[in-house]
This record gives sequence, C-alpha cells and structure tokens, in this order.
Amino acid sequence: MWRNAYAKFMRQRSRLEVVQKMIQLGISVDSKGGMFIGNLQVYDTALARAVNVDRRVVRNTVTQILGDAELRGIFSKIKPVGTSLVEIASLLGYTVLVISADPYKPGVIAGVADVLADANIVIRQALADDPDMTQDPKLTLVVEGKVPASVLTGIQDIESVRSITILK
Repeated sequence: MWRNAYAKFMRQRSRLEVVQKMIQLGISVDSKGGMFIGNLQVYDTALARAVNVDRRVVRNTVTQILGDAELRGIFSKIKPVGTSLVEIASLLGYTVLVISADPYKPGVIAGVADVLADANIVIRQALADDPDMTQDPKLTLVVEGKVPASVLTGIQDIESVRSITILK
C-alpha cells in the first residue's frame, strides 16, 4: 500500500506527508471527498495541523486520491487498527516487549509467539510496523504479567531477532 502511494506522491512532499498520516491513522475517504476515522469525520484543517501543512494541501491530496482508481480503492476501504495498549500496559499489569528483527525474514512473529506460548505467557496485543512505512520497524507485543529472563533469551535466540526492549 505504502509503495503505491509513495510512487504517486513522491514528487509532492507535502501531499506525501498527508498520505502517510492518513495511512498511519486509518483515515478513509468517501466518494464526496469526506475524510473519516471509522465514522468520525476528520476536517481538512485538523489533518493539516497534524501534518503541519496548509489545509489546501490536504484538500488537493484528497482530490488526487479520488482521481486515481487504485488510490481511491485503497482509501475508500482503509480502517483504523484500534486502541493500542502500549501506553496503559503497566496499569493493566502487562509487559511491553519491543522486538527489532529483520522484517523481510519470515517467521519472526511465529517464533516469538512459540517462545511465549511455551512459557505459558499470553499475548494480549501484537503490533508490527510496516517496513515500507517505517525506517526502523519493530514488533511490539503486549503480554500478560512479567517476562522471565529465560523467555527473553529464547526470543533473542531466534535467528532474525536483533534486540529486545522492555517498556515500563
């Protein structure tokens, strides 16, 4: 998705930043040019402030999206992912693991899930950055309880895992 959008906006940096924020937040566009997060309408000025561009840049970006069948198809169906538990994990008694790994090698999520399952640790949420959208993509897991050192070692032993950070 990001590669398609990037290719169509790469010569228009401000519009590209608008598109990136739209993808990040799951902002969809309807056939009349309205922007929405779920059923909540997003106004041009609000998105413009978030990206630090003029509201006309936002409107021109939406117009360009509507004028391109491929982009229109993507942005008419995009949805927000939902609530991230990362910031409130400690309040809920959860631990947050941030794993840096080679995003182009298969099996990272499966390998980490296997190690956690073998230790009887429940994954409450998994968030994986898209390597085409983020320079340094991470796998962020919110898990129940504390994670023993032996489990961290097991995760670190997965071939493509570079590092693990525990957020408090």
